Amino acid sequence: MAWAPEVGQAGPTLHALRELGSGPRGLTEDEAARRLAEAGENVLPGRRPPGAVRRFVHGLRDPFTAVLLCLGLVSAAVASWGTACVISVLVTVSCALRTVGEHRAERAAAALRDLVPTTATVRRRPAPDAPPAHRELPVGELVPGDVVVLSPGDLVPADLRLLRTTGLTVHEAVLTGESTPAEKRAPDLAAGALRSVPATERDAPGPDPAHLCFQGSSVLSGTATAVVVATGAATRLSGALPGAAAGNGGRRVTPFDRSVNGIAWTLIRFMLLTAPLVLVASALLRGRGMETLPFAVAVAVGLTPEMLPVVVTAALARGAAGLARGGEVIVRRLPALHDLGAVDVLCVDKTGTLTQDRPVLHHAEDAYGRDGEEALRWAAVNALWTLHLAELPVPDALDEAVLDAAGEDALLAAEEEYEGIAALPCAPGRPLSTAVVRRAGDPRFGLAGVHVLVVKGAPEDVLERCALEPAERDRLSRRAADLAADGLRVLAVARAERQSRPRPYGPADEHGLEFTGFLALHDALAPTAAEALAVLADRGIAVRVLTGDHPGTAARVCRDLGLDPGEVVTADRVDGLTDAELAGLADRTTVFARCSPEHKARIVRALRASGRTTGFLGDGVNDLAALHAADVGVCPRAGVDVAREAADVVLASKDLTALDRAVTAGRRSTGNIAAYLRITLSSNFGNVIAMLAAGLLLPFLPMLPAQVLVQNLCFDAAQLALAFDRPAPAALRRPTRLRPRDLLRFVTVFGLLNAAADLATFAVLAFAVRSLGDDGGQEAFHAGWFTENLLTQAMVMFVLRSGRHLAEGRPPGAVRLATTALAVVGLLLPLSPLGPLLAMTGLPPLSYVLLATVLTAYGAALTVARNRYGRRVGG
Repeated sequence: MAWAPEVGQAGPTLHALRELGSGPRGLTEDEAARRLAEAGENVLPGRRPPGAVRRFVHGLRDPFTAVLLCLGLVSAAVASWGTACVISVLVTVSCALRTVGEHRAERAAAALRDLVPTTATVRRRPAPDAPPAHRELPVGELVPGDVVVLSPGDLVPADLRLLRTTGLTVHEAVLTGESTPAEKRAPDLAAGALRSVPATERDAPGPDPAHLCFQGSSVLSGTATAVVVATGAATRLSGALPGAAAGNGGRRVTPFDRSVNGIAWTLIRFMLLTAPLVLVASALLRGRGMETLPFAVAVAVGLTPEMLPVVVTAALARGAAGLARGGEVIVRRLPALHDLGAVDVLCVDKTGTLTQDRPVLHHAEDAYGRDGEEALRWAAVNALWTLHLAELPVPDALDEAVLDAAGEDALLAAEEEYEGIAALPCAPGRPLSTAVVRRAGDPRFGLAGVHVLVVKGAPEDVLERCALEPAERDRLSRRAADLAADGLRVLAVARAERQSRPRPYGPADEHGLEFTGFLALHDALAPTAAEALAVLADRGIAVRVLTGDHPGTAARVCRDLGLDPGEVVTADRVDGLTDAELAGLADRTTVFARCSPEHKARIVRALRASGRTTGFLGDGVNDLAALHAADVGVCPRAGVDVAREAADVVLASKDLTALDRAVTAGRRSTGNIAAYLRITLSSNFGNVIAMLAAGLLLPFLPMLPAQVLVQNLCFDAAQLALAFDRPAPAALRRPTRLRPRDLLRFVTVFGLLNAAADLATFAVLAFAVRSLGDDGGQEAFHAGWFTENLLTQAMVMFVLRSGRHLAEGRPPGAVRLATTALAVVGLLLPLSPLGPLLAMTGLPPLSYVLLATVLTAYGAALTVARNRYGRRVGG
C-alpha cells in the first residue's frame, strides 16, 4: 500500500516540508528505507500476471473444455477408458497451447515497459548530519518526502509539489489528452501557496494546479526541484485506473465469449437429447438395456467437436505469433484476435492517429482574398525573430509551421535583410506576438531611423489594433470566421513603422497597424491515414472520430482524408440524450467533437448497445474508460503504461496500417475456426442421424464404441490442419464472427446431406454383406461404414474449407496432407492387421464400386450445395 500523509492546508515551504517529514536537503537513507518498508514500492496497482498453473486451470473454464471434461467423466464411469483417455489428452493439449500463447503475449507486453526510463534523480543524505547528495534511484524506491530533481526529458516519477523552477514546461497529454505543454512554476512562497492537495482534489476535473506535477507526465523544458507527495496507489495516475485495470477482476463479456457460449449451449442441448434417445429407442425397439450405454456415450462424443479447444487455440496463437514477429502487433489476450476480426466500427481520436499533432500552412491571403505571399513573408520575419529573441521555453508550434512554409531560402533572406531589435511573445491572456526589426545596412533604418513592428496572432486581437474603418474591420472579421468555420486555424498579420527609440517596446506600441493578410493553417495529416481509412472501409469497418477539438477542425481533417464527416455532433448534445437515443445517433454519426473521456466511453458503450462490435484506439489515461468499454481496446506502444495494460492489443505505433494487419489476422483465424465448426458439426450431425436410424433398423449396433473412437481420432487429427488453412479472400473483406444461428443453419443443411449419403451407404452395405452371414456381415458392415465415413469426412474438409470454392486454388500443404491421410486410413485400416482387432473385415470388390458411386454422387451434391450457399451469403 502506498503512503500518502495528510499534510496541512496553506503554509510556507518549510512548513509543508516539515509536515511531510522532510526538508530541503532531502530524507536520510534510513528514513527512506523505513518509509519504503511501510508504504511499499512506488508502482501502479495493476493486474499481476497469472502463473502458468493458474492460466492452465483458467483454460478449463472454456465451455467446450467443460463439456469434454463431463463426457470424459461419463466415459470413465461406464468403463470406456479409451474415450476417457483421448478426451483427457485433448483437454490437456488445448489448455497447454492457450497457456503458452498467452504467456508469450504477456512476456512481449512486459518487454515494452523496459523501453521506459525507470530511474529518478533524488536528493538524499547518508546520515542526519551528512551533506545531501544527488543519486540515481529506481523509481520504485521513491517515498513521500523525497526531494527529486527534474531535467528536460525526465518522466515525472510520482506526484510532486514544486519547490523551485526555471522555465519548466511539462507534457501532460497522457493525463489530460492535451497536446499543448503546460507551464509549471513554484508557488509564491511569500503567499504560502504551497500546500498539500488530498487525493480527492488531485482527481477533480479542471485545470491542474501550476505548482503540482503528476506521475506519467514528462518534462519538456526547464529544470525543477520538487518534493514527492504521493506514490503508488495514492497517485492521480493510479486513481484514473478502472477497477479491472487495478486488478479487481471482472472483464466485460466479449463477442468471442458470446459466440462460443452460444455454440456450446446449442451442442449441449443436442447431446443431452441424443444419448437418452439412443438408450430409449434401443430399449423399446430392440430390447437392449444398459449395454447400449457405451454406444450412446460414443454417439454423444461423436457429436462433440472434441478438437475445438485445440483448433481455436492453435488458430489464434498462430495468428498472434505472426503479428508479434517483428514486434508490430502484440495480442495480449488470444480471444481478442477473434474480436478484432469481428470489429465493424472503430473509434479513434483525431490527434496523433489521423493527424501528426502539428499544424501546417494551408494558404495565405491578403485583405481581398488574393495570394498572400507578402503576409507569409512578414509572418516568417515575426516567427524568426520571436524565436531568436524571446527565449521561449519551447518553440511555438505555429511559428514552426510558418517557418516551414516560408522555406529555407526565405528565412536566410530574412536574416540577411533584417536585424532583430525586440520581441513580445505570446503569453497567457495575450494571443499575439510582436517582433521589432530594422532593415540591415539601410541608413534610414539606423539608430535614428525606422523600426518595423510585425504583429501576428488571433484575428480579433490583431484587427482590433489595426487602423481600419468599422465596415472593413467587420468584413475581415467575417472572412476570418468563415475560414475558422471551414476547420482552419487563422492567424492575422499586420505591421507598422515606428521611429526608432532607446526605450523598450511594449504592448502599448501595438496600435495603428496596417493589415497585411491572413494565414490559414490545418493539422498535418498522418502519412498513412488516408490509405488506412480506405482499407478499413474496404474491410467493412466504419470509423468514428471522437475528439476534444473544435467541430470544424475535426470535420476538415475528415474531409481531407476522404472521410465524409456528415453532421458533426458535439458533446453538449450527447449530454441531453438517453442511452437508447445515443445508440441510434452513434450508429449514424461519424464525428463527435468537444468530447471528454466520459463522453468517449459513453459513445463506445452506445455503439455496443446498438449491436456493433466496437474497437477503440487510445493511448492515454484519459482513454482508459473507453478502452475498457470497447469490445477490443487497442493501444500503441508509446502509450502510457496503464493504457497498455488495459488494452487487449498493443501496436508498435499509432498507425492504422498496423491495425489493418491485425484485423486481417483476426479474420483469418476466425475463418479457420468457423471452417472447422462447419465441417466437423455437419459431418458429426449427419453421422449421428445415420447412427440413430441404423440403430433402429439393424439387428446389431451399426458401429462399435471402439470403432467410433478410432474414427473420431482420425478425423480430429486431420482437422487440426484447418488451423493452418488460407481463408477465401471474400472472408477477409467483411467482419468475421462466429454466429451460432448461421452455423446451425449451415449444419442442418449439410448434415442432412451427409446423413443421406450415410443412409445410401447403408443400403449398399446391406446388399453387399447379405451373403456373408451374421458375424461376417456385421464386421463387413462396420468396415464399410468406417471407410465411407472417413472418405466423406475427407471430402467435406476439401470442399467446405474456409468458404473456398474449388476453383479458388489448391488447399495448402497441411490440408492436402491431412485429407489424403484420412482417405488412406479409411481405405486401408479395415484391410490391415488392425482390422480384426477392431472387429472389421474387408468388403467384396463390388461393394467398393458401389461405395465409389455413392461418394461421387455425394461429392457432386456437396459441391452444388456449397456453391449455392456461397452465392447466397456472398462468399
